[in-house]
Amino acid sequence: MNGSQNWLNRPCPVCAETAGLPFLEKLELKLVRCSACSMIYANPVPVEMASGAFYDHAGGEYLTREKIDSDYANVRFERELRLFRSHCPSGSVLDVGCSSGGFLYQLQKRFPGEYKILGTDVSTEPLAYAVKMGVPAVAGDFLSQTFDEPFDAITFWAVMEHLAEPAAFLEKAASILKPGGHCFILTPNMDSLAIKLLGAKYRYIFPKHLNYFTAQTMKQFTALAFSVERVKSTHFNPLVILKDFRGGERHVSRADRVRLLKKTTVYKQSRWLLPVRLAYRATESVLGAFGMADNIAIVGRKEK
Repeated sequence: MNGSQNWLNRPCPVCAETAGLPFLEKLELKLVRCSACSMIYANPVPVEMASGAFYDHAGGEYLTREKIDSDYANVRFERELRLFRSHCPSGSVLDVGCSSGGFLYQLQKRFPGEYKILGTDVSTEPLAYAVKMGVPAVAGDFLSQTFDEPFDAITFWAVMEHLAEPAAFLEKAASILKPGGHCFILTPNMDSLAIKLLGAKYRYIFPKHLNYFTAQTMKQFTALAFSVERVKSTHFNPLVILKDFRGGERHVSRADRVRLLKKTTVYKQSRWLLPVRLAYRATESVLGAFGMADNIAIVGRKEK
């Protein structure tokens, strides 16, 4: 571990058990498995990551042209939008950790007049870009923010894995949802084919990810504040598997991740690659049916 950093020990983010068994090490990152509920999580973690201070000053590093182009591409958030629309056809929506606002932008663009949208994030530079694109957004710590009215839906797309105390965010979401409202969570899947093939080589096992969910532990987690309405395994990127298989146990740089995201986006938009895309979708469907796609998506419902 880097001696220049201050480190914080934490309990299991799902059940608060303090006993964790060593699970995996990757450079300075140490993962443990909870002895009570089997949740996998990083412990210890840098204090800066636990407090959220890292994201307060690092957001601008992610605001590259390639990242913006990918976030605002028409093929981005397709799966999230389908899932969201099937449970929330209209209403007020809060996107927590909205970054540059891509999801809310697509929601507003594709379904004009059907949603009242708002985004929030601790990173001010991406939020400024969201506002520039017409997405209403407020900067701040979600746990301390207040909102004028309750929401019909709250989304956490690729957020819960970054939080030292995700249960606090879940409880806050429940407190500002209308009765019958929905909470949507998307996070990497520790039972995915990529994990089974790559183990510690997988690029999404890295220090910025503090929590590593399976479908089972995500259901346990969501049930802390909601009734679980739907769980599915979704997304699949074979390029990641090919790249990481050759890469060894290292942390993939932000620039490398963005470059691959850009390449994937181009492939998804190419008419010439339609047969490849059809084969890809069939593979993703099969992996999803067996709970082995890259991500877990879950929908929680606030009881009346």
